[in-house]
Amino acid sequence: MSERIAFRMKVHPGRIAEYKKRHDEIWPELVDALRAAGITDYSIWHDPETDCLFATLIRSDDHTMADLPKTDANKRWWAFMDDIMDYNPDGTPTVVRLDQVFHLE
Repeated sequence: MSERIAFRMKVHPGRIAEYKKRHDEIWPELVDALRAAGITDYSIWHDPETDCLFATLIRSDDHTMADLPKTDANKRWWAFMDDIMDYNPDGTPTVVRLDQVFHLE
């Protein structure tokens, strides 16, 4: 059985157009890495009042999301996005995992 997860990130003020442009042109090798890790149905929304990004994705039971940061495509993408998003000192995006409190199917 798959699992839906949600998390929050933050885009720098005034940079959402660039953020969207980069995602409109997402690299095929990054898409391949995400799919190989068992990720599907990945969506990101923007809150213009806070510049927070809200993301959801579905991951398979046998997902390998923990290995994604080791892939060349993921490392290059994070470096590419560093100038328009909040990042940790270690070069990883600042991500806050969100807990589900309600679901209606």
